[in-house]
Amino acid sequence: MAEASVQIQFSVFLVNKPGILAQVTSALADEKINLVAMTLVDSQEHGVLRFVAEDSLLARKTLMLLNLPTTETEVLRMELSNRPGALSDVAGMLGENHININYAYCTSGAPGGKTTAILKVADLTKAQRVLKVSSTKHKEPNLRKGGPRR
Repeated sequence: MAEASVQIQFSVFLVNKPGILAQVTSALADEKINLVAMTLVDSQEHGVLRFVAEDSLLARKTLMLLNLPTTETEVLRMELSNRPGALSDVAGMLGENHININYAYCTSGAPGGKTTAILKVADLTKAQRVLKVSSTKHKEPNLRKGGPRR
């Protein structure tokens, strides 16, 4: 597991109408902005597209041109093994250190490969410190001790 790094997450508020998501993703694609991870949740009034981009400065500029309501939040980005329990291990480490995870989402990785996790936590600095200490103790700290749970 790589160390957790602080990244900018964009939350874009979208009207629930056909083509709105395509408008945003096309604008990002036209500027060659790669999305590291994304999630989309909806309510009756609007959807919220959350994403982390490789180039946050260019993403910010592109979103400003679309004139859509957008907020920015600092989140943790980390690479995990694509295996059962990888996210659970990280959540456990943070929980044991009294760090709340407000929400999280992950990419889907190739079998045996890596996945990217995005975590919105209550204390970014403490979470980075906990995860860094853990990564120095183990070659891959997100391996379960004692085998799989049943």
